[in-house]
This record gives sequence, structure tokens and C-alpha cells, in this order.
Amino acid sequence: MSKVVAVIYISMDGVVEAPAWTGPFWNDDHGKFQAGQLSQSRALLLGRVTYDGMSEAWPAMEAAGEDVGEMNSIPKHVASTTLKEPTWNAAVIEGDVAEGVAKLKAEDGKDLLVYGSGDLVNYLIKHDLIDELKLFLHPVIVGKGKRLFPDGVDTKTWQLAGTHTFGSGAIVLDYRPAARQEA
Repeated sequence: MSKVVAVIYISMDGVVEAPAWTGPFWNDDHGKFQAGQLSQSRALLLGRVTYDGMSEAWPAMEAAGEDVGEMNSIPKHVASTTLKEPTWNAAVIEGDVAEGVAKLKAEDGKDLLVYGSGDLVNYLIKHDLIDELKLFLHPVIVGKGKRLFPDGVDTKTWQLAGTHTFGSGAIVLDYRPAARQEA
């Protein structure tokens, strides 16, 4: 059985949208951390908006000669009702997304990694399908933009499982659902 691990770039005021504001905090340690997350994963789970942005950016980086590691080759599963012809080694999750992700989780292998995709993360949390929520908190107040948890989401309790700090002032807060903690 696989775990679903969500890594979310987030500002101090909860913004997750258009994370160009993370740029000043990016360094080699961040790259190593993200490469480690990717190497522990067998596939990405993405929402449509995140998929669209990443599928434009990452192949272009490779074409420009940048080392993009496994990002372009790892399989991607996209939660979308409108994407008809996915590219970039991707497939659309057909039918009910919760059922589709549960089937993917039931397969043996490495983790399923979610990058960004705030709406998908909230949907998966609602259906108890997120096993690890890693909030990659950046020391910046953005002031406007979409927040990870909108008003009206169900109350869920999480337990801190660890932290990872960076010299840039960013920190990863690693949470697990409190109700599913193993002894």
C-alpha cells in the first residue's frame, strides 16, 4: 500500500497560489529536499491548474538543458473533468477521484506525491486520503491570493510528525492525521 504525501508551498498568511514568491528562499537545500520527496514517489497526483502550469514549465526546462531529475519522466495522475488529451506522461483519473486515488493507494510501491493542487488536497483530506501533509512554510506575507484552507472546510486534527528547517528561514512542518496515528 502506498501513502499519499502532499507537499504544499505556503506563505505565512496561508497563500498557496502562484508561488513565485518562494523564489528568494530557494537554494540547494530546498532542491535536495524536493528531489528526496520525488525519489520516494512512484507518481504525482495533480489538480488541473497545477498540472497545466507544471506541464508547460518542466519540459521547457529540460529542453533548455537544465537538470530536472525525475520530474518529466515520473507518471502523473490528474484530477480533472475537462482534460481530454493529457501529455507529459500523464493520465486523467477517470470517474470518482476519491475512488481512483484509493485504488492507486492500494497498489504496492512508493508514495503518491501531491505538489500544489490546493483544491485536490482539500478534497483528499475530506475523504481521509492524505497520509502526510508537508507544509513548506516560507517567511513571507503575500497579502492576497488563494489560501489553502478556505472558510467552511471540515475540522480535522493533525499531529506534528517532524520539521525540517532551511537556512533561508523556510521550514517544512510535517503533519499526519491525528485520528489515524499508529502506535
